[in-house]
Amino acid sequence: MKHENVTEFILLGLFSDEDAKFTCFVLFSLCYIAILSGNLLILFTIRGSRLGEQPMYFFLSYLSFMDVCFTSTVAPKLITDLLGQQKTISYNSCMAQMFYAHFFGATEIFILVAMAYDRYAAICRPLHYMYLMSRHVCYILLMVSIIGGFIHSILHVLIIIELPFCGPNQIDHYFCDVFPLLKLACTDTHLLVIVVITTTGVLSILTFIALVISYIIILSSLRAHSSQGCRKALSTCGSHITVVFMFFLPLIFTYVPMGNSVGNDKVFALFYTMIAPMFNPLIYTLRNTDMKNAMKRVWCRDKFLEGK
Repeated sequence: MKHENVTEFILLGLFSDEDAKFTCFVLFSLCYIAILSGNLLILFTIRGSRLGEQPMYFFLSYLSFMDVCFTSTVAPKLITDLLGQQKTISYNSCMAQMFYAHFFGATEIFILVAMAYDRYAAICRPLHYMYLMSRHVCYILLMVSIIGGFIHSILHVLIIIELPFCGPNQIDHYFCDVFPLLKLACTDTHLLVIVVITTTGVLSILTFIALVISYIIILSSLRAHSSQGCRKALSTCGSHITVVFMFFLPLIFTYVPMGNSVGNDKVFALFYTMIAPMFNPLIYTLRNTDMKNAMKRVWCRDKFLEGK
């Protein structure tokens, strides 16, 4: 490890306006509570009902788990720094935060791809659906997502730990990320910036395009279905498409520009670290009859038994 002299970093946070910090502390605390409660509600509802036997809800439960883990690597530090005087983070903690943020974020991307494949198999290949999306296939797709996320994350960490940091040590962000750290390195990082843009930015763009194309194919094939089946499929796909747009567009804006244009990166990062994970439970439950019925069965079971 070549972190000469620098043993800790200072996170500058979202902004320097002292008056707005308490308001943002309350706001982000409520957002984090909503993220935890909403995603854990979905997770325990699926695990406590028979929905988990369906591939779509199998992946949705893991998506909710990844949302909780992803946000938890970033939000607690962001919230405490809004009121705390010491906004430092040790070198090792910084590397760990970057690793887990990229690991959970990338795994979530691959799970969204698996969910799109599930919808494609269900709508475009209904006769082969049970074979294409067997439980064995679901576990393979999940393991591929986790391994893909790990490889993506460890590559970024290996890039950073080989760089010398001799000062300054102020990170213009609210969590440790690749581009802000590359700006602090005491060496030429232009080639590494291109590598990061290629691995993360291009991966985000290609995945986003592939997901959009897959949903276009799915929606075009819905014309052959009955009106009731079409409405249900449209509702399900509509939820997925909304999540994809909310997650991927800010991600692309963050990692596709050159590394010197980090000015708005932390604003864009709020969308995929806080806002999208907060709205995911609402998107997947408000328009989903199966989820609402499962919640009634799981969480109102005791009252139902008392009534009987």
